[in-house]
This record gives sequence, structure tokens and C-alpha cells, in this order.
Amino acid sequence: MKPVQIDFTLNGKPVKVLARPNQTLLDLLHNDLRLTGTKKGCDRGDCGACTVQINGRAVNACLVLAPQVAGQKVTTIEGIGSYEKLHPVQQAFMDLDAIQCGYCIPGMIMCAKALLEENPNPTTEEIRTYISGNLCRCTGYLHQIEAVRQAAARMKNSNPGSQDSCKSLALIGSTAKELYMLGLTSS
Repeated sequence: MKPVQIDFTLNGKPVKVLARPNQTLLDLLHNDLRLTGTKKGCDRGDCGACTVQINGRAVNACLVLAPQVAGQKVTTIEGIGSYEKLHPVQQAFMDLDAIQCGYCIPGMIMCAKALLEENPNPTTEEIRTYISGNLCRCTGYLHQIEAVRQAAARMKNSNPGSQDSCKSLALIGSTAKELYMLGLTSS
């Protein structure tokens, strides 16, 4: 199939890329654009490891064809925080040890971020429902649910658009698992 040019906004920056008409957004992000925080798990929309945001909504990148994002705003785990200033959801996951192997965490963080943007004060049941599409084989989800609750509280207490309530991640002493969880290292 002949590649098509796609113009869209990726992590706040305009991009122009060539993609096959049948190429998934997941493969475009992970393989072509080297944004390896978006993980390929089931490749069928069942596990949530590839969750990204399109125009603020959490979606499974494996179920979206790359040409469908033309003119859209796509945000990946790499676009929500930095080494110096983590997003409140990332910081809460770090603070509460809401990780094990880390493979599912970028997708879970993206899903939780979308939830808190849609509903800044979710109930525990709403959090459970919203992250239910993210399969984690390592934990019982209790730490993740508490991390989302903590992130909601932090986001309420910070200025709109500000992440001043987050602590900085000290890279010295950070484990590979922590960096992998945040999507700040390669797969």
C-alpha cells in the first residue's frame, strides 16, 4: 500500500509523517517515531498497554489506524511530564509504589490522566471502572487506585495548568523500573 502523509499534533508539537493506510497508531508511535513508552501488549485492544490520548480521550492505539489521527491532538506518556517535573499522576504512582514490572503503567497513567481531566473528583468505583481496561498481571490494583485518588487531590490543590505540587524525580538512585514505568526509557 502506498504511504500517505499525516499531519497531526503529537505531544504538543506539529508533525508530518508518512504511514501506510493500514498501519496502526501504535506501530507508528512505537516503531516509526520511537516513542517506546506506548507499549504493544495484546495488539487487540484488550490490555490497555498502548493507551494514549487523542483530543484528551483515552484510546487504545492498537485499534486506531494512523491516518485517523490526521488533524488530531495525540498525547503519549512522553508528552505529559519530564525528568524535572512529573505530571501529578506520574508522581502519585511513584510515591505510592503503584508499579511492579512497569509494562502496563504508561497506559494506566494515560488512562488515569484522561479520567481526572474529565472528572477531577472521581469516586473509587469510577476509578476502578475507568482503569478496568488496563490489564496488570502483577498487582491487585489497590495501589493504582490510591495513586489516582492522590493525583486527583494534588491536581485540585495546584493552580490550573501547574504541576508545582509534584516533587521532582531525582534520577540518581532511580531504578530502571521507575524510569520504564514513566515511559522515560526505551523498551
